[in-house]
Amino acid sequence: MSSGNDQVFVPMSHTKTSSLPRMTPNDLTTFTEGAVLSFHNLCYRVKVKSGFLLGRKTTEKEILTNVNGIMRPGLNAILGPTGGGKSSLLDILAARKDPQGLSGDVLINGAPQPANFKCNSGYVVQDDVVMGTLTVRENLQFSAALRLPSTMTNHEKNERINVVIQELGLAKVADSKVGTQFTRGVSGGERKRTSIGMELITNPSILFLDEPTTGLDSSTANAVLSLLKRMSKSGRTIIFSIHQPRFSIFKLFDSLTLLASGKLIFHGPAQEALEYFASAGHHCEPYNNPADFFLDVINGDSSAVVLNREDKDGEAKETEEPSKRDTPIIEKLVEFYVNSAFFRETKVELNQLSGVHKKKKSVVFKEITYATSFCHQVRWVSKRSFKNLLGNPQASIAQVIVTVILGLVIGAIFYDLENDYTGMQNRAGVLFFLTTNQCFTSVSSVELFVVEKKLFMHEYISGYYRVSSYFIGKLLSDLLPMRMLPSIIFTCITYFMLGLKPVVESFFIMMFTLMMVAYSASSLALAIAAGQSVVSVATLLMTICFVFMMIFSGLLVNLRTVAPWLSWLQYLSITRYGYVALQHNEFMGLNFCPGVNVTANSTCGFTICTGEEFLINQGVNTSLWGLWQNHVALACMLVIFLTIAYLKLLFLKKFT
Repeated sequence: MSSGNDQVFVPMSHTKTSSLPRMTPNDLTTFTEGAVLSFHNLCYRVKVKSGFLLGRKTTEKEILTNVNGIMRPGLNAILGPTGGGKSSLLDILAARKDPQGLSGDVLINGAPQPANFKCNSGYVVQDDVVMGTLTVRENLQFSAALRLPSTMTNHEKNERINVVIQELGLAKVADSKVGTQFTRGVSGGERKRTSIGMELITNPSILFLDEPTTGLDSSTANAVLSLLKRMSKSGRTIIFSIHQPRFSIFKLFDSLTLLASGKLIFHGPAQEALEYFASAGHHCEPYNNPADFFLDVINGDSSAVVLNREDKDGEAKETEEPSKRDTPIIEKLVEFYVNSAFFRETKVELNQLSGVHKKKKSVVFKEITYATSFCHQVRWVSKRSFKNLLGNPQASIAQVIVTVILGLVIGAIFYDLENDYTGMQNRAGVLFFLTTNQCFTSVSSVELFVVEKKLFMHEYISGYYRVSSYFIGKLLSDLLPMRMLPSIIFTCITYFMLGLKPVVESFFIMMFTLMMVAYSASSLALAIAAGQSVVSVATLLMTICFVFMMIFSGLLVNLRTVAPWLSWLQYLSITRYGYVALQHNEFMGLNFCPGVNVTANSTCGFTICTGEEFLINQGVNTSLWGLWQNHVALACMLVIFLTIAYLKLLFLKKFT
């Protein structure tokens, strides 16, 4: 950790404009006045669906009710019981909540939030969304490369990164991997500081944190909040939600906002909260944690209320009137706050702030600004994804090894196919297996978007990149190489071990066909998985689709015998197009009845003698177009499924 006289990484200086400009490294100087965030009459309602199917009803649930307050430079804590609305308030202040159902105003220095507020402010989510396969420095470099303006040189960006690393005390682990579920990395506190550093790269004047102590032990949590306290002393406005902090953490708070059932219980200086509750008749026992005490009072815990008198037998008796005794404790606290001096002073200051500028409709929820170009974003997303691929041997190297082993096993089972009726059956079987194997191994691509969903949503809202940049970057770095390599390996191993048709064109057509099947199946997986939050659900849907495609591939049932009302499903089968193309490529020109003249479609008993006869019997078009029409169909399905996946990402509900 840096000492008190170390160089401090501080926010932007206070301006009277409504924008929060980005700074250059030369602007990293200490100042005394920062941004003031105020919120006026915030109300938030969401639609909740209840019931089942046709009996479902939609009702409105009130999350926040007439919430007012001011957040100044310093540590501003939002505290309350579970479900009290503290996370919703934090997201609204950070412009990361769905504006539908939201009313009221959020002002910065008395002016409406600028359109790019959520890009220029910092927001640290509860679950640390950093790439675990990268080092601390590489994660910060990614943020700097995409969020700092292109006018800054790489040297200036690296200087900014070094300042952040020093300020957060990450110098010793700067070149260590953050860590994943498979590989050990930095500690929980260092991981949390890395998440904070990702947001500090833009040097925001306002920093939001959602439950920054979640998953940390009490000592580490205290260290993180102490770090935030030092940052706030330089003029940064830090706003965070927190649940039951210990006393050493509570002492660091400058401002305290207590919420319960979406209503304001207290808003004012944190160190005056105990005296305020005492004036309301709720006295905190000595050595009791104030944060725990407040929650006990809100939850109606009788042990948190010190009664005013005892009867002669020593039993406690309440002095409240019966009518007030029946009123819910939260309603009492809300009413007491509305009548308090804290509320009146806050209202006066809010009226002064709202009068500085004429109110105008803010477009904060509509626009996201980007500091870099489309091509620059694609390059950095691809670069990070490729590093992540190499850093995940379970997903990359293991897949190559499994492909090699499986190819050798298949080559050994079907080794050196004969040109007789057994060779005909074995050829059909192995080509079917290769096609279906390409489909089912593509199921792993569902993780491409599902696992990184939270990371994508956070980075997109924060202005790291466009949806199109992320989508294309992931395809170039992950999907293309990981689906191309197995196809090449399978073809090179099995083609010669099986003794398939010794024609150069046929070898490359088989490789190309397996690639197209893999790409089409993977694009279907992406179309299904995009927007999903659970890998198992997406995998189940993929498996069901591939099973039906396998049935209509042409091996398990002769497609000419399928009922007309079901036969149309064959045109939706990726397996069918790949299997037919491989059959056409292999069987054309083969003779399975040696020594027999097969020029006139003759047969040897009940045995089909030529590859053409076999294909005709399967209902396959034996013309040259009969081969390439399958590749055209796979290409069309590839484009359609990728378009669906992109649109699902584009219209994904990115606000909660």
